[in-house]
Amino acid sequence: MAVRKPPITTREYWAPGHAACAGCGPAIVMKLATKAFSEAMEEKYGDPNAFAIVHATGCMEVVSAVFPYTAWKAPWIHVAFENAAAAASGVEAAWKKLGRKGKILAIGGDGGTADIGLQALSGMLERRHNVVYLMYDNEAYMNTGIQRSSSTPYGAWTTNTPGGKKRFLERKPKKKVIDIVIAHKPAYAATASVAYPEDFMRKLKKAKTIKGPSFIQLFAPCPTGWRAPTDKTIELARLAVQTAYFPLFEYENGKYKINMPSPSKEPKSLEDFIKLQGRFKYMTKEDIQVLQEWVLSEWEELKKKAEIFG
Repeated sequence: MAVRKPPITTREYWAPGHAACAGCGPAIVMKLATKAFSEAMEEKYGDPNAFAIVHATGCMEVVSAVFPYTAWKAPWIHVAFENAAAAASGVEAAWKKLGRKGKILAIGGDGGTADIGLQALSGMLERRHNVVYLMYDNEAYMNTGIQRSSSTPYGAWTTNTPGGKKRFLERKPKKKVIDIVIAHKPAYAATASVAYPEDFMRKLKKAKTIKGPSFIQLFAPCPTGWRAPTDKTIELARLAVQTAYFPLFEYENGKYKINMPSPSKEPKSLEDFIKLQGRFKYMTKEDIQVLQEWVLSEWEELKKKAEIFG
């Protein structure tokens, strides 16, 4: 009887014992991402360790590298909030000069990517560095106290967009970082969700095999910052896709491809996603309608792109 190969490698590059919160979505991302990269390196070079990680300051850096401990079992460099893409570009150039085989994985949260690190990311994409950039998107600066980022959605509570009597919720829509990236005409760009690990790992492996810069924006709920139950992380990530709040798609060779689990069905009501999160508790019906209309408008635009450029 043939022994069935495990669906993913049993090697671990993200060790237990890190300091992430219970139910942390980005922590799951780190575990899956390093496994996918290891598998891709083994398939291409015969060496599962032929990769290095360049990591911006943020939640996952802080919880994984409290001196003198580390949760990383792969070569890992911590750099400042704003320069993960720039540092990764330098490491990639050095590896190329040395003739070393492998690929660089740059990691940053939405704060370190959509805001502080956007200039460095743009430069990396424009210079065509052979780097995969992974943005884990938990929609706020969670590490420094749950402040808003440009990835925070309309109507959300954060510590500097409070609700209650001094109602001052986020009034701007979520920045479409993936659209900014695609404007650079990268080799590959995609969205992914922690609720669909096979889809994410497939996309990360593809990004690794394509020559040139690649980018993946991965939706990763933060129960602490979202004021959500710690056992609802995957359900929230799944609902974000099912409501089209965070649709799954790929951009490759100028073409869009939607990867939704059931693309033919109409999206679920956004309220299914909102009601599980305390950060939305101050929203009025009018606020919910504004966010719902934005979601459906963006979804229709994506479908048109997939038809035109598909």
